[in-house]
Amino acid sequence: MTHGFPPFYNAKSEILILGSFPSVKSREAQFFYGHPQNRFWRVIAAVYGEAAPQSLEEKRVFLTRNKIALYDVIEECSIIGSSDATIADVVPADIGAILRATRVGERVFTNGGKAHDLYMKLIYPDLEVPAAKLPSTSPANAAWSLERLTKAWNKIIKSAGA
Repeated sequence: MTHGFPPFYNAKSEILILGSFPSVKSREAQFFYGHPQNRFWRVIAAVYGEAAPQSLEEKRVFLTRNKIALYDVIEECSIIGSSDATIADVVPADIGAILRATRVGERVFTNGGKAHDLYMKLIYPDLEVPAAKLPSTSPANAAWSLERLTKAWNKIIKSAGA
């Protein structure tokens, strides 16, 4: 299965957040974190002290205003449904192209353990750009409350010097 939609960034992006691979709902929506139970939009909005964006246009405006780039570590893979545990036959994404076109530098973050493990195994050896692992916003990560996730994700603002 291929990713299905392009990365989101522009030349002014200063932070890159990488997931593993889009969920079924995200692939249907053709944008990141499309599952209504995923807490990404609520967490990132709380970190920036804003209301969570709802529409696709609001999400794009939010990301642009806050200089956030989004993509995933995997460009192609075999996967059953949306389960990271079933990911196999991975083709990594070209993260280097995003880094060259933005101001991200070394402000790269992974959303969850699977994204981080794959980044370190498949992308870091070539790019040598470290990534900070953040706790997953997935509903599967039920041990983390919205408040606890938001506190952990505050690293983003600190890393960008905001």
